Amino acid sequence: MLQQRPSTILTLLFFAVALLLAACGSVANSVATPTPSLSAEAAQGQALFQGKGRCATCHALSPETIIVGPSLAGIATHAASRVAGLSAAEYLEASILFPDSYIVPGFENQQMPTTLAKELSVPEVEALVAYMLTLD
Repeated sequence: MLQQRPSTILTLLFFAVALLLAACGSVANSVATPTPSLSAEAAQGQALFQGKGRCATCHALSPETIIVGPSLAGIATHAASRVAGLSAAEYLEASILFPDSYIVPGFENQQMPTTLAKELSVPEVEALVAYMLTLD
């Protein structure tokens, strides 16, 4: 009887581990959403957003999160309707190059750097815009 006990315990342990692994796998699969792959230009823009462009210093990408400037969550959608006659891409480019032109209500006293037009090349601005157009 003593010899059967260790094998029973091992069997139960095996099934317990198997159930835990199965549960972890199903939770991970049900929660995880695939991340769409970015174009090369948008990936460069993402790197600029987080690095040289320093946008992430002041702009959050999650809704309702304010660091200094407005959250950019959903900016691709919002940008298309911010200024009549401007596409989302045109609005974003103008907002980067001429930040005082279009101030988001509630952020009138914030200071976005006005030197980005001198610090970033045209391809870098285009890459930032391409990245922000993925932020729906």
